[in-house]
Amino acid sequence: MPTWRDAITTALYGSHGFYVTGGTPVPAAHFRTSAQSGAPFARAVLELLRRVDRQLGHPDRLDLVDLGAGGGELLTAVHQLTETTDGPLAARLRLTGVDLAPRPAGLPDPVGWRTAPPTEVCGMLVATEWLDNVPLDLAVRCGDDLRYVLVDPATGAQRPGDVLADADAAWLARWWPPLADGASAELGRSRDEAWAAAVRTLRRGVAVAVDYGHRYAERPVTGTLTGFRAGRSVAPVPDGSCDITAHVAIDSVAAAGAGGGGGGVPPVLRRQRDVLPALGVSGQRPPLALAGTDPRGYLAALSAAGTATELTDPYGLGGHWWLIQPVGADIDTGPLLA
Repeated sequence: MPTWRDAITTALYGSHGFYVTGGTPVPAAHFRTSAQSGAPFARAVLELLRRVDRQLGHPDRLDLVDLGAGGGELLTAVHQLTETTDGPLAARLRLTGVDLAPRPAGLPDPVGWRTAPPTEVCGMLVATEWLDNVPLDLAVRCGDDLRYVLVDPATGAQRPGDVLADADAAWLARWWPPLADGASAELGRSRDEAWAAAVRTLRRGVAVAVDYGHRYAERPVTGTLTGFRAGRSVAPVPDGSCDITAHVAIDSVAAAGAGGGGGGVPPVLRRQRDVLPALGVSGQRPPLALAGTDPRGYLAALSAAGTATELTDPYGLGGHWWLIQPVGADIDTGPLLA
C-alpha cells in the first residue's frame, strides 16, 4: 500500500488523474472557488496587481501568473477587465496560466498556458486553492513511534506504515501539537516546499496564496482530508474519481515562503473577508433608483453585490486566508491593503 502522498499524486496528477484527463472541465464541474466567481474577484486581483505595479515603477513587462489555473476563469476575467478599462496596462501585461491540464478551449489568445511556472517573474503570482491540492502525507502515533499512514487506493482503507523520516518528524514537532496514541496529523512539509519553490520564481513582486487553512492553535483534531465530486463532499478514496484535498497549515507555509525565496521579508496573512473590501470589493446593493434609469446596469451591479457577499462570507469563501509574500526589498506590504 502506498503512502497518502503517493496515492494522492497518482489519483490527481497521474496519467489518468482527476486533474489531467480531458472531458468535463475541472475543477468548475465539481466545486466552486473564488477564482471562478467572475469579475468581482478578478477586480480585486487586478487592483492588488496595480498597487504592486506602482511599487515596481511600472516595468515594461508586468506578469500575472495564475498557478493552478484550472479552467482559466481568473485570467480570462482579468484580460476582459484590462482590455475594456485599462489599455495601457493591458499592453504591458503578460498573463500566464499554469496547470497540468490541457489549455482550456476558448481561453483568450493573449493568455499563455504552461505546465510549470515561468521564472524571473516581475509582478504577481496568484495561487487560488492550489496548495490544498498539493499531495501530502498523513502521520499517526503508534505508541512511542510516529508512522506514515498507508492507504489502499481502491477502497481508502488505511493502516500504519514505516516510521517517519527525520524531515517529516521535525516538521511535525515544529508545526503540529503533540499527538495522543492513535491520533493522526496532516504533514504540511510538501506544501511548504511547493510554496517556497513558487516564491522563488519571482524576481520582484508578490506571491499570493488564497486557501482555506489553519494555524498551530487551530489544528484539526479529526483532520480535514476529504474528497469532492460533482459539488458534493465524498469519502477521500484516492482512485482518481474525485478531488482529494486537505486544509493548509498556513502559518507553516508563510514561514517557508519568507525563508525560501522571500528574502526574509515578512508576509501579510489576512482573511479574505478583510482583504477584499480593502481592494474595493463591496457587497453593498446598488441604489434602487438605478433600476429606473439603467435597468441593465442595476442588474449587473446587483449580481456583483451578491457575488461579493459570497466572497466575503466568513463561513464560506470569506474565511479563506490570503498569504501575500513580497519579493524584493522595494516592496512595502503596508500600502498593498491600505
